[in-house]
Amino acid sequence: MHNPTLALDFQTIEREKKDYFLSGRTLDYKFRIKQLKTLKASIKNHEAMLIDALYKDLRKPVFEAFTHEIGFIYKEIDHCVSQLKKWMKPRGVSTELLLQPATSKIYYEPKGLVLIYGPFNYPFQLLFGPLIGAISAGNVIVLKPSELAAHTEKVTQKIIISAFPKDYCEVITGPGEIIGPQLQREIDFDHIFFTGSSAVARSILQLAADKLTTVSLELGGKSPAIIHPSARMDQAVKKIIWGKTINAGQSCVAPDYVLVHQSQYDSFLKSWINQIEDMFGKELQKSQDFGRIINENRFDAVSKLLDAEKVIHGGSTDRSDLYIEPTLVKASMEDPIMKKEIFGPLLPVLTYNDESEILNIIRKNPNPLACYVFTTDYRFEDYIIKNFSYGGGSTNNTMSHLAVSELPFGGRGHSGMGAYHGFFGFTEFSHQKSMLKMPSIVDISTVYPPYSNWKMKLARFFLK
Repeated sequence: MHNPTLALDFQTIEREKKDYFLSGRTLDYKFRIKQLKTLKASIKNHEAMLIDALYKDLRKPVFEAFTHEIGFIYKEIDHCVSQLKKWMKPRGVSTELLLQPATSKIYYEPKGLVLIYGPFNYPFQLLFGPLIGAISAGNVIVLKPSELAAHTEKVTQKIIISAFPKDYCEVITGPGEIIGPQLQREIDFDHIFFTGSSAVARSILQLAADKLTTVSLELGGKSPAIIHPSARMDQAVKKIIWGKTINAGQSCVAPDYVLVHQSQYDSFLKSWINQIEDMFGKELQKSQDFGRIINENRFDAVSKLLDAEKVIHGGSTDRSDLYIEPTLVKASMEDPIMKKEIFGPLLPVLTYNDESEILNIIRKNPNPLACYVFTTDYRFEDYIIKNFSYGGGSTNNTMSHLAVSELPFGGRGHSGMGAYHGFFGFTEFSHQKSMLKMPSIVDISTVYPPYSNWKMKLARFFLK
Protein backbone atom coordinates (compact mmCIF):
# COMPACT_ATOMS: atom_id res chain seq x y z
CA MET A 1 0.00 0.00 0.00
CA HIS A 2 1.39 3.43 -0.91
CA ASN A 3 1.11 6.35 1.48
CA PRO A 4 -0.26 9.22 -0.66
CA THR A 5 1.77 11.73 1.38
CA LEU A 6 5.01 10.17 0.19
CA ALA A 7 6.52 10.36 -3.28
CA LEU A 8 5.55 7.35 -5.32
CA ASP A 9 8.30 5.21 -6.80
CA PHE A 10 6.82 5.08 -10.29
CA GLN A 11 9.79 3.24 -11.74
CA THR A 12 9.38 0.38 -9.26
CA ILE A 13 5.61 0.24 -9.78
CA GLU A 14 6.11 -0.11 -13.53
CA ARG A 15 9.01 -2.56 -13.35
CA GLU A 16 7.26 -4.89 -10.90
CA LYS A 17 4.06 -5.04 -12.94
CA LYS A 18 5.78 -5.48 -16.29
CA ASP A 19 8.12 -8.16 -14.97
CA TYR A 20 5.10 -10.03 -13.63
CA PHE A 21 3.35 -9.70 -16.97
CA LEU A 22 6.39 -10.83 -18.96
CA SER A 23 6.66 -13.94 -16.79
CA GLY A 24 3.67 -15.22 -18.76
CA ARG A 25 1.62 -16.22 -15.71
CA THR A 26 -1.38 -14.12 -16.67
CA LEU A 27 -1.71 -15.88 -20.05
CA ASP A 28 -2.95 -19.07 -18.42
CA TYR A 29 -6.69 -19.75 -18.24
CA LYS A 30 -6.47 -21.39 -14.81
CA PHE A 31 -4.52 -18.43 -13.45
CA ARG A 32 -7.20 -15.97 -14.54
CA ILE A 33 -10.01 -18.09 -13.13
CA LYS A 34 -8.17 -18.34 -9.81
CA GLN A 35 -7.76 -14.55 -9.63
CA LEU A 36 -11.45 -13.96 -10.34
CA LYS A 37 -12.49 -16.43 -7.65
CA THR A 38 -9.95 -15.03 -5.20
CA LEU A 39 -11.28 -11.53 -5.86
CA LYS A 40 -14.86 -12.62 -5.16
CA ALA A 41 -13.82 -14.34 -1.94
CA SER A 42 -11.98 -11.22 -0.77
CA ILE A 43 -15.01 -9.03 -1.54
CA LYS A 44 -17.25 -11.39 0.43
CA ASN A 45 -14.86 -11.22 3.38
CA HIS A 46 -15.08 -7.43 3.31
CA GLU A 47 -18.75 -7.12 2.36
CA ALA A 48 -19.95 -5.71 5.69
CA MET A 49 -17.12 -3.16 5.72
CA LEU A 50 -17.94 -2.20 2.16
CA ILE A 51 -21.63 -1.64 2.88
CA ASP A 52 -20.68 0.52 5.87
CA ALA A 53 -18.19 2.52 3.78
CA LEU A 54 -20.73 3.18 1.03
CA TYR A 55 -23.16 4.45 3.65
CA LYS A 56 -20.55 6.77 5.15
CA ASP A 57 -19.53 8.13 1.74
CA LEU A 58 -22.92 8.49 0.06
CA ARG A 59 -25.54 7.51 2.67
CA LYS A 60 -26.19 4.64 0.30
CA PRO A 61 -29.05 2.41 1.50
CA VAL A 62 -28.00 -1.18 2.23
CA PHE A 63 -30.26 -2.48 -0.54
CA GLU A 64 -28.68 -0.16 -3.12
CA ALA A 65 -25.18 -0.87 -1.84
CA PHE A 66 -25.70 -4.58 -2.33
CA THR A 67 -27.74 -4.67 -5.55
CA HIS A 68 -26.06 -1.85 -7.49
CA GLU A 69 -22.51 -2.23 -6.22
CA ILE A 70 -21.60 -5.53 -4.58
CA GLY A 71 -24.12 -8.01 -5.99
CA PHE A 72 -23.60 -6.54 -9.45
CA ILE A 73 -19.90 -7.42 -9.20
CA TYR A 74 -20.61 -10.93 -7.89
CA LYS A 75 -22.81 -11.53 -10.93
CA GLU A 76 -20.17 -10.13 -13.30
CA ILE A 77 -17.44 -12.34 -11.83
CA ASP A 78 -19.62 -15.45 -12.07
CA HIS A 79 -20.49 -14.67 -15.68
CA CYS A 80 -16.84 -14.24 -16.64
CA VAL A 81 -15.80 -17.43 -14.84
CA SER A 82 -18.46 -19.40 -16.71
CA GLN A 83 -17.58 -17.96 -20.13
CA LEU A 84 -13.85 -17.28 -20.04
CA LYS A 85 -12.67 -20.56 -21.57
CA LYS A 86 -14.85 -19.91 -24.62
CA TRP A 87 -13.73 -16.27 -24.90
CA MET A 88 -10.03 -17.13 -24.74
CA LYS A 89 -10.12 -19.62 -27.60
CA PRO A 90 -8.75 -18.33 -30.91
CA ARG A 91 -11.69 -17.53 -33.17
CA GLY A 92 -11.61 -18.92 -36.68
CA VAL A 93 -12.84 -16.71 -39.52
CA SER A 94 -13.34 -17.39 -43.21
CA THR A 95 -10.43 -17.02 -45.62
CA GLU A 96 -10.73 -15.76 -49.19
CA LEU A 97 -10.51 -18.34 -51.98
CA LEU A 98 -7.42 -16.58 -53.33
CA LEU A 99 -5.50 -17.58 -50.20
CA GLN A 100 -6.70 -21.19 -49.87
CA PRO A 101 -5.79 -23.58 -48.29
CA ALA A 102 -4.77 -21.09 -45.59
CA THR A 103 -6.79 -20.63 -42.41
CA SER A 104 -7.40 -17.41 -40.47
CA LYS A 105 -7.79 -16.88 -36.74
CA ILE A 106 -8.14 -14.07 -34.22
CA TYR A 107 -6.11 -14.42 -31.01
CA TYR A 108 -7.04 -12.46 -27.88
CA GLU A 109 -3.89 -11.09 -26.35
CA PRO A 110 -3.75 -9.08 -23.08
CA LYS A 111 -2.75 -5.46 -23.55
CA GLY A 112 -0.30 -5.56 -20.63
CA LEU A 113 -0.16 -2.96 -17.87
CA VAL A 114 -3.47 -1.14 -17.49
CA LEU A 115 -4.57 1.81 -15.38
CA ILE A 116 -8.17 1.96 -14.16
CA TYR A 117 -9.63 5.17 -12.73
CA GLY A 118 -12.73 4.82 -10.56
CA PRO A 119 -15.34 7.55 -9.92
CA PHE A 120 -16.99 8.64 -6.67
CA ASN A 121 -20.63 7.85 -7.48
CA TYR A 122 -20.38 4.05 -7.62
CA PRO A 123 -16.90 3.86 -6.10
CA PHE A 124 -16.89 0.07 -5.87
CA GLN A 125 -18.86 -1.16 -8.88
CA LEU A 126 -17.36 1.22 -11.44
CA LEU A 127 -13.81 0.40 -10.32
CA PHE A 128 -14.20 -3.36 -9.95
CA GLY A 129 -16.28 -3.84 -13.11
CA PRO A 130 -13.40 -2.81 -15.39
CA LEU A 131 -11.01 -4.70 -13.09
CA ILE A 132 -12.90 -7.93 -13.83
CA GLY A 133 -12.49 -7.31 -17.55
CA ALA A 134 -8.78 -6.59 -17.12
CA ILE A 135 -8.22 -9.77 -15.09
CA SER A 136 -10.23 -11.89 -17.52
CA ALA A 137 -8.12 -10.61 -20.41
CA GLY A 138 -4.83 -11.39 -18.61
CA ASN A 139 -3.49 -7.96 -17.75
CA VAL A 140 -1.61 -6.55 -14.77
CA ILE A 141 -3.35 -3.64 -13.13
CA VAL A 142 -2.98 -0.33 -11.32
CA LEU A 143 -6.20 0.92 -9.70
CA LYS A 144 -6.84 4.57 -8.85
CA PRO A 145 -10.07 4.81 -6.82
CA SER A 146 -11.75 8.14 -6.18
CA GLU A 147 -10.45 9.87 -3.08
CA LEU A 148 -13.83 11.62 -2.75
CA ALA A 149 -15.34 8.33 -1.54
CA ALA A 150 -12.63 7.99 1.10
CA HIS A 151 -14.17 5.22 3.19
CA THR A 152 -14.78 3.02 0.16
CA GLU A 153 -11.26 3.76 -1.06
CA LYS A 154 -9.84 2.30 2.17
CA VAL A 155 -11.92 -0.87 1.89
CA THR A 156 -10.91 -1.19 -1.77
CA GLN A 157 -7.27 -1.25 -0.67
CA LYS A 158 -8.00 -3.96 1.88
CA ILE A 159 -9.83 -6.11 -0.68
CA ILE A 160 -7.03 -5.88 -3.25
CA ILE A 161 -4.20 -6.39 -0.76
CA SER A 162 -6.00 -9.44 0.60
CA ALA A 163 -6.53 -10.89 -2.88
CA PHE A 164 -3.40 -10.16 -4.94
CA PRO A 165 0.35 -9.56 -4.79
CA LYS A 166 1.07 -5.92 -5.58
CA ASP A 167 3.29 -6.99 -8.49
CA TYR A 168 0.07 -8.13 -10.15
CA CYS A 169 -2.55 -5.61 -8.99
CA GLU A 170 -2.05 -2.52 -6.84
CA VAL A 171 -4.17 0.34 -5.53
CA ILE A 172 -2.69 3.84 -5.70
CA THR A 173 -4.35 6.51 -3.57
CA GLY A 174 -4.18 10.27 -3.36
CA PRO A 175 -5.72 13.36 -4.97
CA GLY A 176 -6.75 12.41 -8.48
CA GLU A 177 -5.78 15.75 -10.01
CA ILE A 178 -2.20 15.19 -8.79
CA ILE A 179 -1.69 11.42 -8.80
CA GLY A 180 -3.45 10.78 -12.12
CA PRO A 181 -1.21 12.97 -14.30
CA GLN A 182 1.87 11.71 -12.43
CA LEU A 183 0.95 8.10 -13.11
CA GLN A 184 0.39 8.78 -16.81
CA ARG A 185 3.57 10.81 -17.26
CA GLU A 186 5.87 8.48 -15.35
CA ILE A 187 4.52 5.05 -16.31
CA ASP A 188 4.09 3.62 -19.81
CA PHE A 189 0.65 2.06 -19.55
CA ASP A 190 -0.66 -0.16 -22.32
CA HIS A 191 -4.27 0.86 -21.75
CA ILE A 192 -6.18 3.35 -19.60
CA PHE A 193 -9.79 2.99 -18.49
CA PHE A 194 -11.51 6.07 -17.06
CA THR A 195 -14.99 6.64 -15.66
CA GLY A 196 -15.90 10.21 -14.77
CA SER A 197 -16.44 13.67 -16.18
CA SER A 198 -15.79 14.92 -19.70
CA ALA A 199 -13.46 17.64 -18.41
CA VAL A 200 -11.13 15.15 -16.72
CA ALA A 201 -11.45 12.77 -19.67
CA ARG A 202 -10.00 15.41 -21.99
CA SER A 203 -6.90 15.82 -19.83
CA ILE A 204 -6.46 12.04 -19.64
CA LEU A 205 -6.71 11.79 -23.42
CA GLN A 206 -4.15 14.56 -23.90
CA LEU A 207 -1.64 12.80 -21.66
CA ALA A 208 -2.37 9.43 -23.28
CA ALA A 209 -1.86 10.92 -26.75
CA ASP A 210 1.77 11.73 -25.94
CA LYS A 211 2.44 8.00 -25.51
CA LEU A 212 -0.13 6.73 -28.03
CA THR A 213 -1.85 4.83 -25.22
CA THR A 214 -5.28 3.41 -25.96
CA VAL A 215 -8.06 4.75 -23.74
CA SER A 216 -11.59 3.70 -22.76
CA LEU A 217 -13.85 6.50 -21.52
CA GLU A 218 -17.13 5.98 -19.66
CA LEU A 219 -18.70 9.43 -19.31
CA GLY A 220 -22.34 10.56 -19.21
CA GLY A 221 -24.43 13.24 -20.83
CA LYS A 222 -28.07 14.26 -20.76
CA SER A 223 -30.01 11.02 -21.00
CA PRO A 224 -33.68 11.59 -21.91
CA ALA A 225 -36.74 9.72 -20.69
CA ILE A 226 -39.42 10.00 -23.37
CA ILE A 227 -43.04 9.29 -22.42
CA HIS A 228 -45.15 8.55 -25.48
CA PRO A 229 -48.94 9.11 -25.27
CA SER A 230 -49.41 5.34 -25.53
CA ALA A 231 -47.37 4.67 -22.37
CA ARG A 232 -48.83 3.42 -19.11
CA MET A 233 -48.26 6.62 -17.19
CA ASP A 234 -48.08 5.31 -13.62
CA GLN A 235 -45.59 2.61 -14.58
CA ALA A 236 -43.50 5.06 -16.55
CA VAL A 237 -43.36 7.57 -13.70
CA LYS A 238 -42.52 4.89 -11.13
CA LYS A 239 -39.56 3.69 -13.19
CA ILE A 240 -38.35 7.21 -13.89
CA ILE A 241 -38.48 8.05 -10.17
CA TRP A 242 -36.56 4.87 -9.42
CA GLY A 243 -33.87 5.65 -12.00
CA LYS A 244 -33.60 9.27 -10.85
CA THR A 245 -33.48 8.67 -7.10
CA ILE A 246 -31.04 5.75 -6.98
CA ASN A 247 -27.84 7.09 -5.43
CA ALA A 248 -29.56 10.51 -5.12
CA GLY A 249 -29.42 10.92 -8.88
CA GLN A 250 -25.63 10.53 -9.05
CA SER A 251 -25.70 7.96 -11.83
CA CYS A 252 -24.23 8.46 -15.29
CA VAL A 253 -27.24 6.67 -16.79
CA ALA A 254 -29.92 8.33 -14.66
CA PRO A 255 -32.75 10.03 -16.58
CA ASP A 256 -31.48 13.60 -16.92
CA TYR A 257 -34.72 15.10 -18.23
CA VAL A 258 -38.18 13.89 -19.21
CA LEU A 259 -40.28 14.60 -22.28
CA VAL A 260 -44.03 14.27 -21.85
CA HIS A 261 -46.88 15.08 -24.24
CA GLN A 262 -48.54 18.38 -23.40
CA SER A 263 -51.91 16.67 -22.98
CA GLN A 264 -50.45 14.32 -20.33
CA TYR A 265 -48.48 16.86 -18.31
CA ASP A 266 -51.03 17.06 -15.48
CA SER A 267 -51.32 13.28 -15.36
CA PHE A 268 -47.52 12.98 -15.14
CA LEU A 269 -47.32 15.51 -12.31
CA LYS A 270 -50.10 13.88 -10.30
CA SER A 271 -48.49 10.46 -10.68
CA TRP A 272 -45.08 11.81 -9.65
CA ILE A 273 -46.42 13.41 -6.45
CA ASN A 274 -48.31 10.28 -5.44
CA GLN A 275 -45.53 7.83 -6.18
CA ILE A 276 -42.73 9.83 -4.57
CA GLU A 277 -44.73 9.70 -1.34
CA ASP A 278 -45.46 6.00 -1.79
CA MET A 279 -41.75 5.24 -2.14
CA PHE A 280 -40.22 7.57 0.45
CA GLY A 281 -43.02 8.76 2.74
CA LYS A 282 -44.19 12.28 3.49
CA GLU A 283 -40.89 13.31 5.12
CA LEU A 284 -38.46 12.27 2.42
CA GLN A 285 -35.38 13.60 4.18
CA LYS A 286 -35.98 11.10 6.99
CA SER A 287 -36.25 8.15 4.62
CA GLN A 288 -33.55 5.50 4.99
CA ASP A 289 -33.98 4.66 1.31
CA PHE A 290 -32.68 7.91 -0.19
CA GLY A 291 -28.97 8.72 -0.37
CA ARG A 292 -27.00 11.94 -0.20
CA ILE A 293 -24.78 14.06 -2.44
CA ILE A 294 -21.12 13.09 -2.12
CA ASN A 295 -19.79 16.41 -0.76
CA GLU A 296 -20.42 20.14 -0.41
CA ASN A 297 -18.82 21.04 -3.74
CA ARG A 298 -21.15 18.74 -5.62
CA PHE A 299 -24.09 19.87 -3.48
CA ASP A 300 -23.41 23.49 -4.43
CA ALA A 301 -23.03 22.64 -8.12
CA VAL A 302 -26.38 20.84 -8.25
CA SER A 303 -28.16 23.41 -6.07
CA LYS A 304 -27.10 26.23 -8.40
CA LEU A 305 -29.20 24.64 -11.12
CA LEU A 306 -32.35 25.11 -9.04
CA ASP A 307 -34.48 28.06 -10.10
CA ALA A 308 -37.15 28.50 -7.41
CA GLU A 309 -39.55 30.06 -9.89
CA LYS A 310 -39.44 26.95 -12.07
CA VAL A 311 -39.80 24.29 -9.38
CA ILE A 312 -42.94 22.23 -9.97
CA HIS A 313 -42.59 19.87 -7.03
CA GLY A 314 -39.93 19.45 -4.36
CA GLY A 315 -37.04 21.88 -4.21
CA SER A 316 -36.00 21.65 -0.56
CA THR A 317 -32.29 21.37 0.26
CA ASP A 318 -30.16 21.01 3.39
CA ARG A 319 -26.46 21.64 2.90
CA SER A 320 -25.54 20.43 6.38
CA ASP A 321 -27.09 17.06 5.49
CA LEU A 322 -26.01 17.10 1.82
CA TYR A 323 -29.68 16.53 1.05
CA ILE A 324 -31.42 17.62 -2.12
CA GLU A 325 -35.05 16.63 -2.52
CA PRO A 326 -36.06 14.89 -5.76
CA THR A 327 -37.35 17.90 -7.67
CA LEU A 328 -39.36 18.45 -10.83
CA VAL A 329 -38.40 21.57 -12.76
CA LYS A 330 -40.37 23.16 -15.60
CA ALA A 331 -37.62 23.74 -18.14
CA SER A 332 -36.85 25.03 -21.59
CA MET A 333 -33.83 24.23 -23.73
CA GLU A 334 -32.35 27.66 -22.92
CA ASP A 335 -32.20 27.06 -19.16
CA PRO A 336 -28.81 26.31 -17.52
CA ILE A 337 -30.20 23.02 -16.20
CA MET A 338 -30.50 21.81 -19.82
CA LYS A 339 -26.95 22.76 -20.79
CA LYS A 340 -25.04 20.05 -18.92
CA GLU A 341 -25.47 16.77 -17.07
CA ILE A 342 -27.15 17.38 -13.70
CA PHE A 343 -25.76 14.45 -11.67
CA GLY A 344 -28.28 14.92 -8.89
CA PRO A 345 -31.99 14.42 -8.10
CA LEU A 346 -33.32 17.30 -10.20
CA LEU A 347 -35.50 16.38 -13.17
CA PRO A 348 -36.36 18.97 -15.84
CA VAL A 349 -39.72 18.41 -17.53
CA LEU A 350 -40.24 19.44 -21.15
CA THR A 351 -43.45 19.05 -23.13
CA TYR A 352 -44.09 18.33 -26.79
CA ASN A 353 -47.18 18.39 -28.99
CA ASP A 354 -46.23 15.93 -31.72
CA GLU A 355 -43.57 13.32 -32.37
CA SER A 356 -41.68 15.50 -34.83
CA GLU A 357 -40.67 17.80 -31.95
CA ILE A 358 -39.03 15.04 -29.96
CA LEU A 359 -36.00 14.51 -32.17
CA ASN A 360 -35.46 18.26 -32.44
CA ILE A 361 -35.28 18.45 -28.65
CA ILE A 362 -33.14 15.42 -27.84
CA ARG A 363 -30.67 16.03 -30.67
CA LYS A 364 -29.65 19.31 -29.04
CA ASN A 365 -27.84 17.17 -26.45
CA PRO A 366 -26.36 14.52 -28.77
CA ASN A 367 -24.93 11.10 -27.94
CA PRO A 368 -26.01 10.69 -24.31
CA LEU A 369 -24.98 7.55 -22.46
CA ALA A 370 -28.60 6.36 -22.23
CA CYS A 371 -32.10 6.89 -23.58
CA TYR A 372 -35.37 5.60 -22.15
CA VAL A 373 -38.57 5.24 -24.15
CA PHE A 374 -41.92 4.58 -22.52
CA THR A 375 -44.47 3.37 -25.02
CA THR A 376 -46.74 0.53 -26.11
CA ASP A 377 -46.36 1.72 -29.70
CA TYR A 378 -43.37 -0.22 -30.96
CA ARG A 379 -43.33 1.76 -34.19
CA PHE A 380 -42.40 4.76 -32.02
CA GLU A 381 -39.78 2.75 -30.12
CA ASP A 382 -38.18 1.74 -33.42
CA TYR A 383 -38.36 5.35 -34.63
CA ILE A 384 -36.29 6.59 -31.66
CA ILE A 385 -33.78 3.72 -31.85
CA LYS A 386 -33.14 4.31 -35.55
CA ASN A 387 -33.05 8.10 -35.49
CA PHE A 388 -31.27 9.00 -32.23
CA SER A 389 -27.72 7.97 -31.31
CA TYR A 390 -26.94 7.05 -27.69
CA GLY A 391 -24.91 4.54 -25.72
CA GLY A 392 -27.69 2.15 -24.72
CA GLY A 393 -31.07 2.15 -23.09
CA SER A 394 -34.34 0.51 -22.21
CA THR A 395 -37.93 0.48 -23.35
CA ASN A 396 -40.42 0.86 -20.49
CA ASN A 397 -37.66 0.89 -17.89
CA THR A 398 -34.63 2.86 -16.76
CA MET A 399 -31.05 1.76 -16.09
CA SER A 400 -31.82 -1.97 -16.17
CA HIS A 401 -29.97 -2.61 -19.44
CA LEU A 402 -26.76 -2.45 -17.40
CA ALA A 403 -27.72 -5.69 -15.67
CA VAL A 404 -27.63 -7.73 -18.89
CA SER A 405 -24.22 -9.42 -18.99
CA GLU A 406 -24.39 -10.02 -22.74
CA LEU A 407 -24.91 -6.32 -23.58
CA PRO A 408 -22.00 -3.89 -24.01
CA PHE A 409 -22.06 -0.83 -21.75
CA GLY A 410 -20.48 2.29 -23.20
CA GLY A 411 -21.06 5.59 -24.93
CA ARG A 412 -19.94 7.52 -27.96
CA GLY A 413 -18.83 11.07 -28.53
CA HIS A 414 -19.47 13.14 -25.41
CA SER A 415 -20.62 10.05 -23.50
CA GLY A 416 -17.41 8.13 -24.03
CA MET A 417 -15.59 5.59 -26.17
CA GLY A 418 -15.23 1.85 -25.79
CA ALA A 419 -17.51 -0.57 -23.94
CA TYR A 420 -17.35 -3.26 -21.29
CA HIS A 421 -19.29 -5.84 -19.23
CA GLY A 422 -18.92 -9.54 -19.92
CA PHE A 423 -17.30 -10.42 -23.24
CA PHE A 424 -17.05 -6.73 -24.13
CA GLY A 425 -14.93 -6.08 -21.05
CA PHE A 426 -12.70 -9.00 -22.06
CA THR A 427 -12.22 -7.58 -25.57
CA GLU A 428 -11.81 -3.99 -24.34
CA PHE A 429 -8.72 -5.06 -22.40
CA SER A 430 -7.45 -7.36 -25.18
CA HIS A 431 -5.56 -6.85 -28.41
CA GLN A 432 -7.19 -8.86 -31.18
CA LYS A 433 -4.23 -10.33 -33.04
CA SER A 434 -4.90 -11.48 -36.60
CA MET A 435 -3.13 -14.57 -37.95
CA LEU A 436 -3.17 -16.19 -41.40
CA LYS A 437 -1.77 -19.74 -41.33
CA MET A 438 -0.44 -20.95 -44.67
CA PRO A 439 0.88 -24.53 -45.09
CA SER A 440 4.61 -24.45 -45.82
CA ILE A 441 4.22 -26.53 -48.97
CA VAL A 442 1.89 -23.96 -50.54
CA ASP A 443 3.36 -21.19 -52.66
CA ILE A 444 1.07 -18.86 -54.60
CA SER A 445 3.50 -18.04 -57.39
CA THR A 446 1.10 -15.77 -59.26
CA VAL A 447 1.76 -12.92 -56.83
CA TYR A 448 5.48 -12.68 -57.61
CA PRO A 449 7.16 -10.65 -60.36
CA PRO A 450 7.56 -10.74 -63.22
CA TYR A 451 3.90 -9.79 -63.71
CA SER A 452 2.20 -10.91 -66.91
CA ASN A 453 -1.10 -10.56 -68.70
CA TRP A 454 -2.34 -13.96 -67.60
CA LYS A 455 -1.48 -13.11 -63.96
CA MET A 456 -3.49 -9.92 -64.35
CA LYS A 457 -6.42 -11.88 -65.77
CA LEU A 458 -6.22 -14.30 -62.87
CA ALA A 459 -6.15 -11.42 -60.38
CA ARG A 460 -9.22 -9.86 -62.01
CA PHE A 461 -11.02 -13.19 -61.85
CA PHE A 462 -10.49 -13.54 -58.10
CA LEU A 463 -10.88 -9.84 -57.24
CA LYS A 464 -13.77 -8.91 -59.51
